[in-house]
Amino acid sequence: MKALLAGESWVNAATDYKGYDAFPHAQVEIGCAVLLEALRGAGHEVTHLQSHDVAEHFPSTLEELGAYDVVLLSDIGSNSLLLPPVVFAQGRPAPNRLKLLAEWVRGGGALAMAGGYLSFQGFQGRANYHRTAVEDVLPVRISPYDDRVETPEGIGGRLAGVAHPITDGLDAEWPILLGYQRLEAREDATVLATIEDSPLLAVRQVGEGRTLAFASDISPHWAPREFMDWEGYAVLFDRAVRWLAGDLPAADESAA
Repeated sequence: MKALLAGESWVNAATDYKGYDAFPHAQVEIGCAVLLEALRGAGHEVTHLQSHDVAEHFPSTLEELGAYDVVLLSDIGSNSLLLPPVVFAQGRPAPNRLKLLAEWVRGGGALAMAGGYLSFQGFQGRANYHRTAVEDVLPVRISPYDDRVETPEGIGGRLAGVAHPITDGLDAEWPILLGYQRLEAREDATVLATIEDSPLLAVRQVGEGRTLAFASDISPHWAPREFMDWEGYAVLFDRAVRWLAGDLPAADESAA
């Protein structure tokens, strides 16, 4: 499958003060290295569009989106999609890429969102996907407020008891997570896993396309070693991509 992973990177800037002298330095941090390795190891062709490149290089036409089977948004706020340089710097119109994604999904595309400080509504509401076209096609409703739930003590997810090819054979109890987004499942969504009675993993058929929401992170800090070293981690996200792309049935057809 051909997948586009947008986000899940950041620039870390700091200044070290040593007596009279200061030493500023910066570096790009990649949060999705483990996920990229897992997906590529499963045979997927994954393009990682780093967060600082999203505004300029995220697809702006249905044809450009059509180059991919699946788009995954992870820890990238809606502003980065809504404000390409031609709009923000030059004051010229450009396609609304949130509406474009929704149109692409309804026509047969596949969209996933993973949790994080700039996912769903996010830290102080800054991700700001509430009442957008992307929210309309996701399996969940998004709060208008900061939707984070920090669980530093570690809370494990659990299967919801629904037969589905994404979760078939996975452990009923999942390793700990250190936080998640509190989301509300839509009536036509299927919740596959929960955390503290809130949806952790949910899927939905939207028109000719499919969508998925994972309410926690794919990398630290919410995804600790216990979750990322879990043998089900690679299986879960490999199957998620394949189900979204239509390589797995809509539901577990063997369960009746």
